[in-house]
Amino acid sequence: MNDIAELKNFVVAHTRSQGLPPEHYDPLLARVRHDRDGEPGSWAFEWSAEGARLADAGKLLEASVHYNMARFPFVDGPARAAALERCTGAFAGWAAAFPALRRLDVELPGGRIRCWTAGLDAEVPRPLLVMTGGIVSVKEQWAPVLLQLGQLGFAGVVTEMPGVGENTLPYDADSHRMFSAVLDAVGDRADTSRTFALALSFSGHLALRAALSDRRIRGVVGAGTPLHDFFTDTEWQRGVPRVTTDTLAHLARTTPGEVYGLVKDWALSPGELSALDIPVAHVTSLRDEIIPPGDARLLRERVRSVRLLAHDDVHGSPLHFAQTRLWTLLSVLRMRGGYGEQRIALTREFARLRYAPAVRP
Repeated sequence: MNDIAELKNFVVAHTRSQGLPPEHYDPLLARVRHDRDGEPGSWAFEWSAEGARLADAGKLLEASVHYNMARFPFVDGPARAAALERCTGAFAGWAAAFPALRRLDVELPGGRIRCWTAGLDAEVPRPLLVMTGGIVSVKEQWAPVLLQLGQLGFAGVVTEMPGVGENTLPYDADSHRMFSAVLDAVGDRADTSRTFALALSFSGHLALRAALSDRRIRGVVGAGTPLHDFFTDTEWQRGVPRVTTDTLAHLARTTPGEVYGLVKDWALSPGELSALDIPVAHVTSLRDEIIPPGDARLLRERVRSVRLLAHDDVHGSPLHFAQTRLWTLLSVLRMRGGYGEQRIALTREFARLRYAPAVRP
């Protein structure tokens, strides 16, 4: 079973990213006492119960958020499996009111990549923004952003890492190829020669590796990305939170005791980072418990065109989510070019938030 204290600690960044205020989730978390599958007082039960209440009230997007939290950090039994199914079902019900949101399945020999899309148009192919979360976040967490991309001239695809949510591919040394597979699937309806990746946490590692071989990827924006030291530093790995190690092992289809031996060869070498000739932007948390500081240092030292934003915060920078959201979008627009008025407005709003006092999420 999961460590409930760890789950309560690490879920905060995700509740913050989905707009849940502490006065809502604090009482809910207080009701969680254990992680026995499906029992009252368990993680999946209490989050799912709130999701069901919201669904019954017709608040499908809010219900999807709570079911997403119920299956956090990954599906490990019937209760979380049911929560994931209800999460995707509630989101699909909400998305039905927005014709711009479309489903896309990319079928590959090793499994299926399931996506949400917007703005794909064969007659007017737009530059493409691909969005992915990390090892514990499903595509429904980020897909509402797709409704805003048309105003910025992008077509959009939101998906998830192999093994996460509805992506049935294995998480392995070749996982970066999923980006090229997605671009191939939409190449007749988007200008994939101008693709930008907003790839958070562990998916940023995949996006950077994909960019080394796929010239269609013209920029990568990430946050909390493991690059080299996370995969190779055995001393650091001993202090990585259990929830991260357990989730990695689940996705890689191995055991927590064996997972770091498996992933050690997945590291991006300093030479590979130096070979990146595209713009890269990255948000670093200075008190990150998961990603070692040496990885951000490698970005600064090796990537020739890099912008960095640092927050005095823990992994995911939950105290600075609004700033991160604005900065990452602004970074994508800088890479794309144009849309000067929107960039000026985002820059001003970012500056205002950057110097405002941090607020507990």
